[in-house]
Amino acid sequence: MNNTNVIYGINGPVVTVKNADCFEMMEMVHVGTQKLVGEVIGITDAYTTIQVYEETTGLKPGDPVEGTGAPMNVLLGPGILDNIFDGIERPLKAIEAQAGAFISRGASVESLDPDRYWKVTMKVKPGDKLSGGQIYATLPETPIIEHRVMLHPQLSGVVKSVMPDGEYKLHDTVAVLEDAYGEEHALSLCQMWPIRTARPVKDRLTPSIPLITGQRIMDTLFPIAKGGTAAIPGGFGTGKTMNQHQLAKWCDADIIIYVGCGERGNEMSQVLEEFSELIDPKSQRPMTDRTVLIANTSNMPVAAREASIYTGITLAEYYRDMGYHVAMMADSTSRWAEALREISGRLEEMPAEEGFPAYLPSRLAEFYERGGRAQTLCGDEGSVTLIGAVSPQGSDFSEPVTQNTKRFTRVFWALDKALAYARHYPAINWMQSYSEYFNDLDPWFKENLGEEFVEYRNRISALLQEEASLMEIVKLIGSDVLPDDQKLVIETAKVIRVGFLQQNAFHADDTYVPLEKQKLMMKTILHLYQKAKELVAKEIPLSKILALGLFDKLNKMKYDIPNSKPGMFDDYIAEIDEKLAEIAR
Repeated sequence: MNNTNVIYGINGPVVTVKNADCFEMMEMVHVGTQKLVGEVIGITDAYTTIQVYEETTGLKPGDPVEGTGAPMNVLLGPGILDNIFDGIERPLKAIEAQAGAFISRGASVESLDPDRYWKVTMKVKPGDKLSGGQIYATLPETPIIEHRVMLHPQLSGVVKSVMPDGEYKLHDTVAVLEDAYGEEHALSLCQMWPIRTARPVKDRLTPSIPLITGQRIMDTLFPIAKGGTAAIPGGFGTGKTMNQHQLAKWCDADIIIYVGCGERGNEMSQVLEEFSELIDPKSQRPMTDRTVLIANTSNMPVAAREASIYTGITLAEYYRDMGYHVAMMADSTSRWAEALREISGRLEEMPAEEGFPAYLPSRLAEFYERGGRAQTLCGDEGSVTLIGAVSPQGSDFSEPVTQNTKRFTRVFWALDKALAYARHYPAINWMQSYSEYFNDLDPWFKENLGEEFVEYRNRISALLQEEASLMEIVKLIGSDVLPDDQKLVIETAKVIRVGFLQQNAFHADDTYVPLEKQKLMMKTILHLYQKAKELVAKEIPLSKILALGLFDKLNKMKYDIPNSKPGMFDDYIAEIDEKLAEIAR
């Protein structure tokens, strides 16, 4: 039902309509003669408040406002992968082809290409019973991802007729379903879904499988599970975007959704260029074959920035429902919170801490709760892992967005300005960061990497903790007064920091490190520490042990030992034993 009313007032992206009783809360509307996309966010007996997802310049009182009778939806179907959208799922490549490099207001291009043919294989036959979420057709969306066409979660019934396998367009009818009321529904290759509503699953599962990233500090000291939630907070220049690029390139998720929310335009263009050149290490195909980019740069309308996070998570849930493991990078949730603050200010709502709206915590919770590992409606297992960057001003982690994000995420990778300026990357501070997934993931690590992996990690963590407390003493009275056993702890921790935690994204062997090599690196460092500790206990001076150059050699083992030759670690351990035995004699 289309209801037309007129604009009464305009305040930036916020538009009010007077005496309109035909709109529903969260309904999608078209504003002005250019039919700008908007959403109803407030209703009183006198006024309806709408937030517009496009630039409102040129709107004036008296312009028409039309309701659509439906909430803010996105179109889900083949063609999402290898595409780049804005915050409300408008395809930027198609808009560029139609209107040039600058998006014109009211640009109306269908989200997915309606004229492209897809090679469809039907998975049902007449008489089959289907319930919501079950797969009735498949097609190759990209050379490495099979698109599984699912029945809308709110539909169920009996298949009446099925088209033969062949090539079909997005909106072609490939089957007809009759529901319990005798009503027939034409099934195509796509469906609509409201972005602010989480898609249903059969069961939520414990996140007990790690998301392997190949980044040593993340995999070993602060692991994240598939279906987990993580925050990467850090000030300007600490490497938030770089870390998210590394995760997007190397983590073992099937599909990557990258949301650039309020980021600089040149940063997003860098992502586009990098991802188009990258080769996926698993399939040797271009990385874009399993990536979706949502670009909402800082100069785009703020309301669309607020919607981009929900668009991204809805696309992630859609692929999860097919049985894929999806990782979504949100860069950055601080810009999203700033959009909330700006809209809240225009609505004249009572501000809470630092001007953010009082509902900031609940919105963050709502977003992060949509992550998780689940048994899908079609019986497969899928997950959505959420990794949100936070940009606290002046690296102040006590500000509201960081503190509230901390409440709803279980991994905290705190980026440190001092480490970044010292060229230590990833600049994750091992004293401020934490992971709450150890209890869930340790059984997997023990089963796949042996009991000793967890033991090595605990010992490495203990040495770093001990070094931190010793450095407090060193700052006061200098290192010369420390006994040799404590100096040994400091030297070993230095090898852990430089040789293990620091990683080079531009080195062929060091950019991604398999878990087996990570374990052997820890084993070798701890072996040297243990043997040196025994000699120090026999009163052999530490200076003699350091003169052997073993500590320096271990600093470089990440480069000197290729990922494909783990056997070389045995040679290192044999050399440590041999050289230290000489000193002992």
